[in-house]
Amino acid sequence: MSPEQLRNKFPWINTEGVALASYGLEGEGWFDPWCLLQGLRRKVQSMGVLFCHGEVTRFVSSSSRMETMSGEEMTLKRIHEVHVKMDHSMEYQPVECAIVINAAGAWSGQVAELAGIGNGPPGTLQGTKLPVEPRKRYVYLWHCPQGPGLETPFLADTSRAYFRREGLGNNYLGGCSPTEEEEPDPGNLEVDHGFFQDKVWPHLAQRVPAFKSLKVRNAWAGYYDYNTFDQNGVVGPHPLVVNMYFATGFSGHGLQQAPAVGRAVAELVLEGQFQTINLSSFLFSRFFLGEKVLERYII
Repeated sequence: MSPEQLRNKFPWINTEGVALASYGLEGEGWFDPWCLLQGLRRKVQSMGVLFCHGEVTRFVSSSSRMETMSGEEMTLKRIHEVHVKMDHSMEYQPVECAIVINAAGAWSGQVAELAGIGNGPPGTLQGTKLPVEPRKRYVYLWHCPQGPGLETPFLADTSRAYFRREGLGNNYLGGCSPTEEEEPDPGNLEVDHGFFQDKVWPHLAQRVPAFKSLKVRNAWAGYYDYNTFDQNGVVGPHPLVVNMYFATGFSGHGLQQAPAVGRAVAELVLEGQFQTINLSSFLFSRFFLGEKVLERYII
């Protein structure tokens, strides 16, 4: 859409600085992440999946050595048992396993380290870490009686600020990703209300002048499983810990990609290869090879 088309469609938008806008007419929208997550959980539970709440503290594995065609010696590992520290207990539960899927989100990098991934010499495949770490993000809910109203789409601005309508009562939900220099301490989930005042609100008010008058009603913080290498997902097996598979590092896009990733990993486990869609570009090996699949727009 041109700036003129954008103004005609959404008169409440200030098009200053806009050269072109993209407006999805079908197959797009938003969903409640918590409801989707609970729906997926309940479905798999009805199919016999057992959920066990705890913290992985140790992997028990066996090793074997192999030599590559270039004469380099490699150590292959296979995990046989996972030790899980149960909630509200000092005890751990040993769980025998044939396959481990590391879908530990923001903590998947730590879980990978427990399996010995990245513990080798720097610059080698053995020394290549899973570059996923927790990054804290804020979400704010504000009220604005003079706001855009019921026709409000999900809007992602060039400033990296975003918002959407929340319900029918002139409430809006949104936020903005910080720069590298502004990254908050991920050690807690406290909300920085000054971040909204200084970094989010000015962008909102510039793009939607009605937002110059608003009142924040609620806010919360959560974690991205942030892939520091290229901000994209890691899907598939580890080349050396041969029975650990990854489904992590989605940097804020995880739940919307989860159904496809779940199918892809299931195909790898059951059939030995991707079938529905080829996700080979997202294998762990790209970290060692330096082959980025860069996601440039993380909100």
